[in-house]
Amino acid sequence: MAAGLTVPATRFTEFAHAFDTEVSRWMSIDDAQGVLYSDGEVAAGELTLNTARDLRAGGPWGQSFPEPLFDGRFSVVETRTLGERHLKLKVRTAAGSICEAIAFRYFDADDAEPIAVAQQIEMVYRLDVNEYAGTERLQLVVEYLRVV
Repeated sequence: MAAGLTVPATRFTEFAHAFDTEVSRWMSIDDAQGVLYSDGEVAAGELTLNTARDLRAGGPWGQSFPEPLFDGRFSVVETRTLGERHLKLKVRTAAGSICEAIAFRYFDADDAEPIAVAQQIEMVYRLDVNEYAGTERLQLVVEYLRVV
């Protein structure tokens, strides 16, 4: 959710102080440093569309009640760029299952690593339902990715 406001220049310092105080009240050092907490690996039999649906139904997620994040190692099966900014992947789990994954705004980062087929990657992700053209599929929404 986004919001906008207008602050008179004469009150900007007062606003900046109040804003900083409120953000500090709600934000931890981990938030400022981009620390991600994982709920661990998803068992092979649980990496399914039904699990993603169940997690979606478990919401609403938000401030102080974050959506579950998971981590794991995968082998890259396919890679392509969407809209010049996003990285779309097909990855294989250690158990051999193939999953779709997407890293939104991946190419916006200055340190975005090139990802190639057959590379091993480590990801932190959330499970999601990709709804497209009347079809639902499991999708891993990538929050962090690195080549192993």
